[in-house]
Amino acid sequence: MDSFEWLGALRHGESAGNVAADRAEAAGEDVIDAEVPDHLVELTATGRSQGEAVARWWRGRDDRPEVVIASPYRRAHDTAAMISRALSVPVVLDERIRDRELGILDGLTYRGVAARFPDEAARRTYLGKFFYRPPGGESWADVALRLRTFLADAGRVHGGRRVLLVTHEAVIHLCRYLIEDLGIAEVEDLARRRLANTALTSWQNDGAGLRLVTFDDTAPIRAMATRQENV
Repeated sequence: MDSFEWLGALRHGESAGNVAADRAEAAGEDVIDAEVPDHLVELTATGRSQGEAVARWWRGRDDRPEVVIASPYRRAHDTAAMISRALSVPVVLDERIRDRELGILDGLTYRGVAARFPDEAARRTYLGKFFYRPPGGESWADVALRLRTFLADAGRVHGGRRVLLVTHEAVIHLCRYLIEDLGIAEVEDLARRRLANTALTSWQNDGAGLRLVTFDDTAPIRAMATRQENV
């Protein structure tokens, strides 16, 4: 993975699932209202605006990505497509950077898990975020395993280039875990922070390896807000 010139990981734009989850958690509901499976959840109008803002931001920079690799989930793929069109580079899809699969807990709030699967809620607390695997789903350790192979393969194919990943929050935290050789307690602490939609985390190769440059950076969205204020 140290063969990249630069590596960026961008969270997808705001999705209908993000909005529904926030609404359900705030209302104290058990179930998140979702009309489609997780991989088909679309961007909201705000999410599309965020994707367009990121595309414009990258288009005006000399250090823009040469390769865009995206999760095949619609919200990530659609965000990546806006960027790829602006930069005239193709989007490469890779299922190894998809979101973590939640199994039987999919579509439930924290309250819903505690109410409907109290044994699983207790097991999650006992094992901790990194090692807890919901039935039919993945632990963070499982996601880290597929990311190890992805980063190794991408480094071989795209070595010496500037590569942007368009992916999901858990994947970005686990990229930090792998690239920066963090401990499990460190990545669990990082995971308490919710990353902004279309925020950028990036690493630059300083000759000795990849070093963190930005984390949860919302520069493109700040630029969008500034332009709107000046209109």
